[in-house]
Amino acid sequence: MYEERINELGIHIPKAPDPLAVYIPAVREGNMVYTAGQIPLSGGELKFSGKVGQDLDVETAQKAAELCAINCLSVVKSVAGNLDNIERILKLTVFVNSAPGFTEQHKVANGASELIGKIFGDTGKHARSAVGVNELPINSAVEVEMIVKLKS
Repeated sequence: MYEERINELGIHIPKAPDPLAVYIPAVREGNMVYTAGQIPLSGGELKFSGKVGQDLDVETAQKAAELCAINCLSVVKSVAGNLDNIERILKLTVFVNSAPGFTEQHKVANGASELIGKIFGDTGKHARSAVGVNELPINSAVEVEMIVKLKS
């Protein structure tokens, strides 16, 4: 169902990215999955870097948030086996590498939220935090964490 929808949308869920430091990409506890923060890596390369509101505009940062969400789904899949095992997307936390005075983190976060909505419909309706930060690892523009409930 969700795997099929992802294919219909032309989205590729890659193999989970390797961690950049000493942590694991996702932890499963019972039917809950908590992802580590995922940055906009593709093929091991950072695709969006710099400060939003200075080096990137909101629309470009939304694409970065979307890629982060795809990477979150890849690490969920690595512990759940299949994205069809998802019962509900509970929460996204979106960190935005923000230039001084930039206050549109919520709009950047929409890139991740809208993608989740396209894939999961009502199951993808989630709580969310959008947070402006002054730096992110390896100068990433955006970082996203996800909490997911799996089917029993």
